Amino acid sequence: MSFTLTTPITGGAQTGFTTPTYTIVTDTAPSNTGKQYAVSAIGGTQAGVDTSSSPTRPFTMTLSRPPVLRQLPALNAVTGILGNVPKNVYKILCRKGVTCLTNQVPQIATVAVEIAVPAGSDINDAANLRAMLSLAIGSINSISASIGDTSTTGVI
Repeated sequence: MSFTLTTPITGGAQTGFTTPTYTIVTDTAPSNTGKQYAVSAIGGTQAGVDTSSSPTRPFTMTLSRPPVLRQLPALNAVTGILGNVPKNVYKILCRKGVTCLTNQVPQIATVAVEIAVPAGSDINDAANLRAMLSLAIGSINSISASIGDTSTTGVI
């Protein structure tokens, strides 16, 4: 599987962080169609941030593909029209244990990204799929600090 992260990961810009980096180690994924990494060390200035320290305070990234890759269905024999096209869904999940209130059990915050690829488009229109991913990832990276600010203040 091409979903492979290399360590360290340079984090996106965030208000109050200076050159954030994350050292990762291979972790056990929840399924055999995925890969999981845990943050073992943090670099840069990130006051109050901890590593993946326990099941209740994870700091992990999971990357997975569909258990069975779906194929483009045959054309309708009568109409010659393509029917319902199945989608292969790839998932990226980041989990982090966070404190909601002092002396209480941590809760899990998540970032979930799903990439739904219509069967056949991976072969017949790979360039446009890559363009979609490039725009999505570049956009998220370019507004990393804004997403963090909005997530902590509620202001768009």
